[in-house]
Amino acid sequence: MNTQAHIAQALERLVAGLGTLRDEGRYHEPNLDGSAGDYISFDSWEWPQGVGLYGLAQLWLARGCDPVLGKILTGWYDRALARGLPSMNVNTTAPMLALTLLWREGRQPRYGAVLDDWADRLLRDAPRTPLGGFQHDVSDRLNPGEMWDDTLFMVALFLAAYGEAAGRPELVAEAERQFLVHAQFLTDRETGLWFHGWSFEGRHSFGRARWARGNAWITVCLVDLPQLCTLSSGVACYLADLLTDQVAALLPLQADSGMWRTLLDDPTSYEETSATAGIAYGLLKGARLGLGGPEWRAAGNRAIGAVLAAIDDQGVVGGVSYGTRMGHDLQHYRDIPIQPTGYGQSLAILALAEACKETDR
Repeated sequence: MNTQAHIAQALERLVAGLGTLRDEGRYHEPNLDGSAGDYISFDSWEWPQGVGLYGLAQLWLARGCDPVLGKILTGWYDRALARGLPSMNVNTTAPMLALTLLWREGRQPRYGAVLDDWADRLLRDAPRTPLGGFQHDVSDRLNPGEMWDDTLFMVALFLAAYGEAAGRPELVAEAERQFLVHAQFLTDRETGLWFHGWSFEGRHSFGRARWARGNAWITVCLVDLPQLCTLSSGVACYLADLLTDQVAALLPLQADSGMWRTLLDDPTSYEETSATAGIAYGLLKGARLGLGGPEWRAAGNRAIGAVLAAIDDQGVVGGVSYGTRMGHDLQHYRDIPIQPTGYGQSLAILALAEACKETDR
C-alpha cells in the first residue's frame, strides 16, 4: 500500500537525489556552438534539468511555497543567470516553465525580464514547420521540418503559463496553436496513442513509435495545460477528448508490475520508470479533477507502487531511459541505455506529489 509517510519520505530522497546527478563522461554530445553538452548534472541549463525544475516547482507550490524548496529554485536560477543563458532552442526553453511559476508567485523583476525576452524571441525567431509548428531544433542538432511531441512540454507549456501570468493572451493563443497542430500530425488514429514525431520533408512518422515517455509528456501536458492558462472553450473540449482517448489506449498496456514499457505496445521492450511516473501523474491528477473515472485512479496507484520501488536509498530513480532522439525504426528505442536523469527525478516527484493528494483524499 502507498502510504502518506512512505511517499513523503521518498519525496525527500528524490529532491536530495537531484543534486547527486553527475555527467561522468559516458556520453559525448557536443553542442553546435562547440560547448560540451551535459544532460545529466543538475546545474546545466538543458531540457532534463528544466523538467527537473518543474517537478521541484510543482512540489514547492503543493507545499505552500515551501521556503527550503524556494531557496533551491532561486539559487539554481540565480547561478544560471550569472553564468549567462545558452542559445534559444526547443530544449533550452524547458527551464523557463519552472521559472514562470517562481516569478508568478513573487514577481521578481530579474526573472520577469528574462521570461519576457525569451517569449518574444520564441514567437519572432524560432524556426517553424509548415502549418506553424515549432521545429524541434535542439542544442546539438537541427531537425528541419520535424515536429516532436516533446516540444509541447518544453515550449508550449511555458508559453501558456507565462502568457496567463503576464497578461499576454497572444502567448496563450500560440500555445493553443501548437497543441492543435502537433495533435493533427502526431496522434495515431488507430490507437489513440501518440507517435514520437512527424517529418514534413518525408511526410512520415519515422518509425511510427508509440514511445512511452513521449506519451507521458502528452498525458502531463493535457492535464496541466488547463491548470496553467485559460483555454478557449473549443480547444479545451478537444484536448480533454484527446486525453480520454489516449488514456483508454494506455490502461490495457500497463504491465503487471504497474509499469509501462518504453514502446508501449511492444512486449519485447523494457519497462521504463520515467514514462510510468508521468502517466501516473496524469492519471491521478485527471481522476482528482474529474476528467476520468476510478479506473484512472486504480492504474495510477499501481504505477505509484512501481515508481516507489525504483527509488534507491540515495533517492536516485532507476530504470530511466536516457535522452531519446528520433528513431527511424523501433529497435532504436529498445536500445536506448538506462541512465539516472533530472527528468526521471522530476517525473517521479510530480507523480508522488500528486499521490500525496490521493492519500489525503
